[in-house]
Amino acid sequence: MFTITRRAALLAGLGLSLALPFAPAVAQERTPIRFTLDWKYQGIHAWYFVAQEKGYFREEGLDVTIDQGEGSSATVTRIMSGAYDAGFGDINAVIQQVAQKPAEAPVMVYHIYNKPPFAVLTKADSGITGLKDLVGKTVGGPAGSAATRLLPALLERNGLDPSGVEVLNMQPNLQEQMLIRGEVAASLVFNVTSYVNLIQQGQNPDTGFRWISYADQGLDLYSNGVMVSQALARDKPQAVKGLVRAINRAIQDVMADPAAAVKTLVKVEPLIDAGSEQRRLRFAFDAMMITPESREIGLGDLSDDRLARSIDVMAAAYKLPNQPAPGRIFDRSFLPPQTERRIIPTAG
Repeated sequence: MFTITRRAALLAGLGLSLALPFAPAVAQERTPIRFTLDWKYQGIHAWYFVAQEKGYFREEGLDVTIDQGEGSSATVTRIMSGAYDAGFGDINAVIQQVAQKPAEAPVMVYHIYNKPPFAVLTKADSGITGLKDLVGKTVGGPAGSAATRLLPALLERNGLDPSGVEVLNMQPNLQEQMLIRGEVAASLVFNVTSYVNLIQQGQNPDTGFRWISYADQGLDLYSNGVMVSQALARDKPQAVKGLVRAINRAIQDVMADPAAAVKTLVKVEPLIDAGSEQRRLRFAFDAMMITPESREIGLGDLSDDRLARSIDVMAAAYKLPNQPAPGRIFDRSFLPPQTERRIIPTAG
């Protein structure tokens, strides 16, 4: 009695064919996804390239192309324009766009920064230990940045009059320099950016400066995560689930071995400083990603009640025409099971 393999070989030798009922199907074409980052390549983007290098996207049937970004808010507008299908950006920008252009705004499907990066940065010897010490002083911040726009809400939340703090508008690339030179008493920054900027200017961000987090002072907003276009979520939900699954898997890998993750990033952008980017990555884990809430509910998820409070803050700060429901901003139906999203210890 011939086995199927022997019969196939025999028939092939006779110029005939055999249709096997369980022959492997022709591989389906992978779903293309154009993905935009929030900024130039940094350590906090390592998991996307780890997912790409290790084939996690490919295993999910995806062909993901990753481009540098122009800011967390720009991620939202890039997706709205149709130039990109998905990206890494700010949930607060999603809130703004849903309130104004609900038919075009993207939806967040995997939240990453459980605490926002907004912070008041000051020198350790400045005498500024809390928000009350800003009264009567000049602080610097880019006019359009979220950290600057949200300062009045932060001060009011703490019973302080915003008019008592003078804000000097400055270019983002001058924030740390002007603070170091003493031209402002404090800067309104994105901590994960300023942390490495200080290192690159020969400063010690851990001992030479004080970081006053907006979240720790009552403005408990969410921040960056993975968002997708409404069209992608509606028309290709399995692709979105695969994208999220691959990124979640890669984040776990990066937490387990940050040094290896940065090496992957260096292959993409050889000009970055691996040591600085590894420090940025660890800072992001400690300052924004690993929190009591994320330990409880897992990576990628958030609290609807807390998101509702964030929407209230954004509606007041930006004078939005309405307050969107949390379910329109964030859709957790694409998340892997919580057992797959647990926080694992980071490598030492």
